[in-house]
Amino acid sequence: MTSADESPPIGVTIFGDRYRIRTDRGDAHTRACAKYVDDAIQRAHMTGVAEPHRAVVLAALEITDELLRARREVEQLTAAVEARVTEVAERLESIAGNAAG
Repeated sequence: MTSADESPPIGVTIFGDRYRIRTDRGDAHTRACAKYVDDAIQRAHMTGVAEPHRAVVLAALEITDELLRARREVEQLTAAVEARVTEVAERLESIAGNAAG
């Protein structure tokens, strides 16, 4: 979330605590982020983690794992697309060379 000094704060609740967040990301996005974090903390808590700070740390690890996996997948997909584009470009060059020759 980024700071936006002139935007009105958005109220969210995460694990029973209210927060007022100033951001330029918009109300719906901010609430969705807060819900995502709250859901992750609730899942960690429901596994038997009683201490709130431990549930928060486990939720942060879960979210970070998701982020890193998503980044890796994007990198792999990007590499695959780049390889395919190169292959298509080489075929087009070959076709153009044969047509001109």
